[in-house]
Amino acid sequence: MRSLARPANALPRSEIRVLFDRAAERPGAMRLEVGEPSFNTPDHIIEAALRAAREGHTGYGPNGGLASLRELLAHKIRQIDGFEVSPGDIVVTPGGMNALYSCYRALINPGDEVLLPTPGFPNMDAMVRMMGGCPVFYPLRAADGYLPDPERIAALATERSTTLFVNTPANPTGAVFPARLMQDLVELCNRHDLWLLSDEVYDELVLDQGSVHTSAARFDTEGRVITVFSFSKVYAMTGWRVGYAAAPSPVADLMRKLQEPQVSCPSTISQKAAEAALLGPREPIRAMLDAYRRRREVAVAAAAEAGLGFVAPAGTMYMMLEVDTGGRSMLRFALDLLDDHAVSVAPGSVFGPGGDGYVRISLAAEDGTIAEGLRRIGAFSRARTLVG
Repeated sequence: MRSLARPANALPRSEIRVLFDRAAERPGAMRLEVGEPSFNTPDHIIEAALRAAREGHTGYGPNGGLASLRELLAHKIRQIDGFEVSPGDIVVTPGGMNALYSCYRALINPGDEVLLPTPGFPNMDAMVRMMGGCPVFYPLRAADGYLPDPERIAALATERSTTLFVNTPANPTGAVFPARLMQDLVELCNRHDLWLLSDEVYDELVLDQGSVHTSAARFDTEGRVITVFSFSKVYAMTGWRVGYAAAPSPVADLMRKLQEPQVSCPSTISQKAAEAALLGPREPIRAMLDAYRRRREVAVAAAAEAGLGFVAPAGTMYMMLEVDTGGRSMLRFALDLLDDHAVSVAPGSVFGPGGDGYVRISLAAEDGTIAEGLRRIGAFSRARTLVG
């Protein structure tokens, strides 16, 4: 029998999913490993989807999304993200992950280098490798507030480099990049002739009220910035699978063409739900944001009390914690923490070489669970230090 495809077979399984499956088998485990909103999708969004189904919005749609939704998204981007984009340059996709996949498919040739952050979102590494690209990691350091240094990135660029990937507000670090940094990153890409792929799916989840999210596309004068957004986290719509990208026309046109052999089109019913999310009341969205902000304060206080090293997250629903593994691998540490203390976290190793020595927790849990989970993580880390 023939072997399976080498690029796909070589991909490691996500260590987050390893913890996810193990935690699911343990009743009462404190689930801090996955960024799944703890809120249901707001009622008005669900009701809109039901109406859409009953009214017959159940067939195929355009490859790049419904025109009515793209009009609303152009308005949202102008109002929330601060840059102008034509509805024709917006591509709606089955989730932000598909938007990112289509972007890489449109931008990468085999052998091309892609500059990726570490610690960073692990699916980017996997996508680049699947397409025959070569990930080149640039470091994000806790001492710098997990903000990238454009000079360090520039030093890594070569003739084979084609794309710089950035993520703000950032998973897993929670960093929100200042406007000046975003401008510097765009200018870096101009100098080195790079595409800038900017993952901004947490654009409306800024937790530190002194921070402001600034889109890279606000500084794009050469048509090289592609921005990816999603409904999943901001609107608690992870299962609806609606994402979208705003891109220069040649990229948007190619992404629409790529949708046909990949997925045909995004769900029409889900797109109608997304329209309701944009048009409906903001109170449920503000309530979720307020809850995440409160949980951030709980996590910061609990981590400090537990003696854990951390940088307070300015955005998203995540927080990185420095731990002592006692010489064990990050995955072994996380599995032992789950087995011994019933707390499930994401091992830092899943976020690339920059995640070694850290775990990520999610703020998508109740206040008490976060506080107690951090107390147990601190106790376990100190015990490992003593054993080591």
